[in-house]
Amino acid sequence: MEPKGKKPLVVAIAGPTATGKTEAAVAVCEALDGEVLSMDSMQIYRRMSIGTAKPAAAETRGIPHHLLSYVEPGTDYTVAEYQRDARAAMLDVLGRGKLPVFVGGTGLYLQAVSHPLTFGAAGGRSEARVRLEAAADEPGGPRRLFERLAAVDPSSAERLHVNNTRRVIRALEVYELTGTPLSAQQADWEAEPEQDFLVFALSWPRDALYRRINSRVDRMMEAGLVDEVRGLLESGVPPESQAMQAIGYKEVVALLCGGCTREDAVEAIKRNSRRYAKRQLTWLRRDSRVRWVNLESYVSIDAMHSDLVKWIRGYGQGGFA
Repeated sequence: MEPKGKKPLVVAIAGPTATGKTEAAVAVCEALDGEVLSMDSMQIYRRMSIGTAKPAAAETRGIPHHLLSYVEPGTDYTVAEYQRDARAAMLDVLGRGKLPVFVGGTGLYLQAVSHPLTFGAAGGRSEARVRLEAAADEPGGPRRLFERLAAVDPSSAERLHVNNTRRVIRALEVYELTGTPLSAQQADWEAEPEQDFLVFALSWPRDALYRRINSRVDRMMEAGLVDEVRGLLESGVPPESQAMQAIGYKEVVALLCGGCTREDAVEAIKRNSRRYAKRQLTWLRRDSRVRWVNLESYVSIDAMHSDLVKWIRGYGQGGFA
């Protein structure tokens, strides 16, 4: 779908966890000849389906889904690598005359794919990262790395917690490899993309959202999340790996290692999921492109899907402001 005289149209359906984004994306694709592209930072991993709420075959209803289950757990995967893979998938979908519909709650992925930012250290584990990770393992290492980041990139340090060592290392790595602070590169995210991104965010009132999150966690546990995590660990995936830091996985790792009870793990997953939803909302509220869709105002989910299709079709025809 490409409006006359305009850039190719790309749709993104974002929002906090458990808002019904995947179902909405499938409905849009069915109506507008589209294909789904995931922008979920954990659904990229193979063998991690229950805890990431990866859509099952029945949920996709035959609509092609891209950027799911293509990275091995235990493998580091950067935002820059996602940008590369996601833009390649998007251009492929556009090239076949289909509508790309990104769906997910990872705001950083949305920013990366919709802005022509060039990341430093785009792929693989650089020597700088290996050295920084070794420094982090030393006594007092995380604090020293954070102080180093504050000296060379105070803007990034201000946004990060001192204990968020993985992100601190990433920011220092970018600085060492490019000579430019990560915060300065992120300023380029205001640049105009080559595509026209129409971004929606689904929202529920807080109480309703929290009920949906809690219910989803209960369903994940009933579906076998503990066995999924146990299988990953038994296959050799390190418990400290990037993939196993996902909400739902790190709490079950603690359960399996005897660090908490099942009840404690379930409550921790629910609590951390609710906190994550708050962070997702905060991120999206900073994005001026977002068109918010309040699900409380609809009599049915199908009615909301119909409005999304109507809005996208009207926008594509130049009639949606």
